[in-house]
Amino acid sequence: MPLALLALAVGAFGIGTTEFVMMGLLPDVADDLGISIPTAGHLVSAYAIGVVIGAPLLAAVTARMSRRKVLIGLMVLFVAGNALSALAPDYHWLVAARFLSGLPHGAFFGVGAVVATGLVAPERKARAVSLMFLGLTVANIAGVPAATLVGQNFGWRATFLGVSAIGLAAIASLALVLPRDHAHAPAAGLRGELAALRSLPVWLALGTTVAGFGALFSAYSYITPMLTDSAGYADSSVTLLLALFGVGATAGNLLGGRLADRSMRATLFGGLISLVAVLAVFPALMATAWSAALAVVLLGTAAFVTSSPLLLMVMEKASSAPSLASSANQAAFNLANAGGAWIGGLALAAGFGVTSPALAGAALAVLGLGVATIAYTVDRRRTTPHKGRVVATHTPHPTETPAHL
Repeated sequence: MPLALLALAVGAFGIGTTEFVMMGLLPDVADDLGISIPTAGHLVSAYAIGVVIGAPLLAAVTARMSRRKVLIGLMVLFVAGNALSALAPDYHWLVAARFLSGLPHGAFFGVGAVVATGLVAPERKARAVSLMFLGLTVANIAGVPAATLVGQNFGWRATFLGVSAIGLAAIASLALVLPRDHAHAPAAGLRGELAALRSLPVWLALGTTVAGFGALFSAYSYITPMLTDSAGYADSSVTLLLALFGVGATAGNLLGGRLADRSMRATLFGGLISLVAVLAVFPALMATAWSAALAVVLLGTAAFVTSSPLLLMVMEKASSAPSLASSANQAAFNLANAGGAWIGGLALAAGFGVTSPALAGAALAVLGLGVATIAYTVDRRRTTPHKGRVVATHTPHPTETPAHL
């Protein structure tokens, strides 16, 4: 695999760290700025809104630029957002800085996925994408716990300065090893790029992403109370258990990349079915400490098996606008984050028990499986010739006679 994939993974590591570290720093940020924890939670939402807005917008406006320059520019924006987060004088400035930090997230993964697939042979595209996303999953194992410890011991501002340093390392890596390319101007222009997203198969693929990863976040958003109230773990053990989720996500990501190169559709269906099964038995697995730890690993594995095939499917269905399509998939991922957490919260608020968000997630995974099945049916109908259709191979000229034919 090309060294440039490692540079993309470094950028993904920084993005993954800053995306998830705020959850662990909310009490520290709230105390320092004199706000409530629910108010501090809006900082998580500000980042997600930045991703949803920035992913398609930045991918569209940079469609004619060199992808190498775009990726470096996006990381410059990432560094600026995190540095401003560290220097924010009050809550409102921090909200704005977190929004700015989220803007390059989706576009970086979108453009990076196109670059990654272009660096390898066609039969290794899914593995290339999974190696880029390796930075995101490893961030859950090492980056987020380490950044949380830095914030707890040296202040939350030090965490964002550290993340900015990771971004600078990513910029240097991209500048050194990413192949130079020329500015590319799609023949269809910006309007044609946007038109590519009007396709039904593209929206079905994006819908599968929203439902499938919504299933994950319905359970994962409330994993801490499940582990403490149901499985009996102490609060101090949760960080280690969340690292186990990162281990499972990393394994699932690598496995999904390898399997998707053999059969993208089969890998997607297999991952969704596995996710349904894991979430359905999640409440039972949360009954004991050892099985709860196993459940956390299995959840990460089952969910991230689908990441590479989902991204490649969206890019395939919008082949005339791959950067924009894959960036839109990142926006869909963050919509899944917000929507899944909301649905899981509804189950809790209804009084169905601390593990009920997992069952709500299982229902969402079934929905994702249904959308994927509809997408498969639409593809079959579009690619299978209608029976009885007569195809003319030659139209005689009016002066031709049977002898000429």
